[in-house]
Amino acid sequence: CVRAHKSDPGQTECHHLTTSLLAVTLLTSFGSSMLYGYNLAVVNSPAGYIKDFYNRTIVSRNGTGVSEKTLTVMYSLTVSVFAIGGLVGSLLVGILVTKFGRKGTVVNSSVLVFIAGSLMGLSRICGSPEMVILGRFITGIHSGVSLSVVPMYLGEIAPKNLRGFLGLIPSIFICVGVFAAQILGLRELLGKDEHWPLFLSLVVVPTFVQLVLLPWFPESPRYLLMEKRNIHATIAALKRYRAKPNIQVEVEEMQQEQRSLSSVETVSVWQLLLDDSVRWQLLSVVVINIGMQLSGIDAIWFYTNDIFENADIPAAQIQYTTVGTGAIEVVAGLIGCFTIERLGRRPLMIGGFGFMGLCCAGITLSLVLQARVAFMRYVSVACVVGIIAGFCIGPAGVPFLMTAELFKQSHRPAAYIVGGSLNWISNFTVGFVFPFLQMSAGSFCYLVFCGVCLAVATYVFFIIPETKNKTFMEISQMFATKEVMLFRRANQLKLRKMNGYGALESSSMEFDSSASCP
Repeated sequence: CVRAHKSDPGQTECHHLTTSLLAVTLLTSFGSSMLYGYNLAVVNSPAGYIKDFYNRTIVSRNGTGVSEKTLTVMYSLTVSVFAIGGLVGSLLVGILVTKFGRKGTVVNSSVLVFIAGSLMGLSRICGSPEMVILGRFITGIHSGVSLSVVPMYLGEIAPKNLRGFLGLIPSIFICVGVFAAQILGLRELLGKDEHWPLFLSLVVVPTFVQLVLLPWFPESPRYLLMEKRNIHATIAALKRYRAKPNIQVEVEEMQQEQRSLSSVETVSVWQLLLDDSVRWQLLSVVVINIGMQLSGIDAIWFYTNDIFENADIPAAQIQYTTVGTGAIEVVAGLIGCFTIERLGRRPLMIGGFGFMGLCCAGITLSLVLQARVAFMRYVSVACVVGIIAGFCIGPAGVPFLMTAELFKQSHRPAAYIVGGSLNWISNFTVGFVFPFLQMSAGSFCYLVFCGVCLAVATYVFFIIPETKNKTFMEISQMFATKEVMLFRRANQLKLRKMNGYGALESSSMEFDSSASCP
């Protein structure tokens, strides 16, 4: 709810979800965010077919094939180049959103999907593995851009009482993307040798729908007012996104933030890192974005099939069991989306990371004991499902939302560059390091993820305040107050330590105080 007018602080009104607001949220989530989840899972089921294509192509070029190890390296490059492209995309966000706007960046970046889809779809006809790898890299760039821009755009157009609900819808569509790739990858659908190029290139369909419809919706009102300084376009955009014509309070709130930023241009990443006034916000973004990937969710997904095999699930049924985990992911995301405005951000983050930590410890325990206790195999399956559910309820989407909420307009693009780049670097690190960690630590490797999850939950509990139903200015003031309180507490501890040396220290302090008087 927002106050109706400054002169009547007791009167409040709630902004309701409008058709335009819901439509633009679904469009951007369907045409951009969903592609990230789809591209994460799309290469799993056709892995053998892609390797065979690589081998046949090399034989036709050179007359001889390559070793299985070389094929594995080429396939690993096909998978991991997506994360490298994502890192590149996340580094471009600041430049793009400043030049094209939030909606403009979403629309203009769509061309990358069409280029990538064409490359991957025509790769077998052209006999070019390089086209598959290049296509994956370009889709990674698009995902790196959209993972930051879509939450930024939705966070700026949403009223504060709906910001959490709308901010988690992209994470639901990421889960839907994974689920769709798992469904379409079944052998009864597109999980066949002749269909894998079509399977990879289907990303162009949702993007085409977005490209046709999204240009009809307004740009972010905050971007129009604070960066383009176009008050008329701002009012027109707000009237389109709000149910009631009275938008005076919201315009005044944005103008207040604009006045506080009148002497501040959009800051660079380097300026953000050096700005002491946002040190706790920046540290919070670093912790939750790194923790999101180092929680072990990617490693869990990678080794889900192995865990299911150890639980004696028949090999022919594992693909359907994996689809079942995808369905759980979607349901958990919906639970988080519909409870965030009631519970707040902190409970979803603390509860999600805490539950994941317990389940990681449970996997270690079950893997150690399953040779002696038969039912422990099923405990490990339950823990895998628990980790996936805990992740999707909160940690999957709230970090992107909080990155938008913790910063003012001038610092937001740079904050998304930092958060996005750390997210992709951590993603790549887990994929690269986990096999070696598993070889060295065995079943105990999941305790590392347990420690990370519990550490992030503890940090959120003690440091990050609740941002539910707060304006961006109010959130900044909350962190400013925390900074002052921590500074005073540090000074008090310092004085106590000084006084602890005895009466001489105390008397010298009194002497200095009296000496300053005339």
